[in-house]
Amino acid sequence: MARIVPPIRPRKLAKVPFVELAEGRLQGVVSSGSSATRVYVSSIEAETHDFNCSTNNNRPCGGAQGSFHCKHLKALIDEAVKQYGLERVARYLKVEAAEGDDLHSLLNGKLVKAPAAVVFSRFLRHLTYLKVPAGSEPLPEMHWFPALKAVH
Repeated sequence: MARIVPPIRPRKLAKVPFVELAEGRLQGVVSSGSSATRVYVSSIEAETHDFNCSTNNNRPCGGAQGSFHCKHLKALIDEAVKQYGLERVARYLKVEAAEGDDLHSLLNGKLVKAPAAVVFSRFLRHLTYLKVPAGSEPLPEMHWFPALKAVH
């Protein structure tokens, strides 16, 4: 059994179906506001706060330019705060933030090119686990995780 951290507040999974703090980035998948079949892969690097936003096939987002966060990045940040809490997201991104601060305004990175494939493939892998029926049997690809209360 894997321990899952419950979200701080309920999230809008239709708008941001995937958000994670991984690989030194806040990263995730954000639905397009104009097309039901298009998604954007957005990420913000820890420390530098450099960001990227593009479709899953690497077409750049028109709203992310220079040092300006597009609506996809803002949605990603908002949903990450709902999922993990402001303190945890700010600590991960290495920024000083207090309760009530607008995290968007504290991030001052620049637009950088980053391939969407890595984040998008993690999202697709995440989706496959949603189809696994509930049970107590171990999953073969996760056999290296120790059992709960394992003795060392």
